[in-house]
Amino acid sequence: MISTPAVDLGVTIGGLRLANPILAASGTFGYGIEFAELVDLNRLGGIVVKGLSAQPLEGAPAPRMCPTPGGMLNAVGLQNVGVRAFVSEKLPALRAYRTPIIANVFGHSIEEYVDVIRVLEAADGLAAYELNISCPNVRGGGSHFGTDPVMTAQVVSAARAAARRPLWVKLSPLVTDIACIARAAEAAGADALTVANTYPAMAVDIKTRSSRLGRESGGLSGPAVKPMTLRLVWQTYNSVKIPVIGLGGIERPEDVLEYLLVGATAVQVGTAHFVDPRASATLLDGLRNLCESSNLTKISDLKGKFKV
Repeated sequence: MISTPAVDLGVTIGGLRLANPILAASGTFGYGIEFAELVDLNRLGGIVVKGLSAQPLEGAPAPRMCPTPGGMLNAVGLQNVGVRAFVSEKLPALRAYRTPIIANVFGHSIEEYVDVIRVLEAADGLAAYELNISCPNVRGGGSHFGTDPVMTAQVVSAARAAARRPLWVKLSPLVTDIACIARAAEAAGADALTVANTYPAMAVDIKTRSSRLGRESGGLSGPAVKPMTLRLVWQTYNSVKIPVIGLGGIERPEDVLEYLLVGATAVQVGTAHFVDPRASATLLDGLRNLCESSNLTKISDLKGKFKV
């Protein structure tokens, strides 16, 4: 009987080694610990926790989510307990797991981004930071930093000066030239780039003649955005030397391989968690089976092998 070679699913993002390329995306997996009874957190490649701000935020008014053809709209408004409560109430439990924990950081000003990082720097149990400069559904939030290369460089440079841990930067899809933004973030000190955040969008209730959300618009995610995001990952991969993490519409093992082929080192799973909280773990099982059936023994060998 011929045995099937073991599949090496390990990937490296900068100096951070992940057991596999599947991470839970920020805003879709709580602070991670809430899912511990449903999913073996140690199986995941990483967990990007809910966005953290200097002070607690109540978030947007309800309703905060609504389904759309091929996806979902959300306007949660980055509700969170604040960075200090995260450190004292959430992080201690997360330290029991070997899965890398990445803190998503946002602010309304450069000073607020730096303040959050400084609090986190004094805490143990984190592997990296993900700088959110691209959320489309927060009024007065940090999204303006992600649409101008000069502002991108300013906030990334300030964060880099405050952080000793690896710094990932989450980019916006709402730009005319993502390569320009990506290069600005890389030059300012980013160790990796997450591509991309949700797409600004609307849903209208014709009976009430108003938004289906508590705000006039929100962020579109899910399978509908995958083709667009694949292109953004490909463009980003070809414009920088640092790793790219793909995020957008990942539900099947084949989706993961598509993102790796166009240049992603790893992927983040988001909207799928709202359908099935175990989506990341299920996806990991399917990915291993797909690699075995495809005679792929080292998943990192796929990166950037898209044929033009």
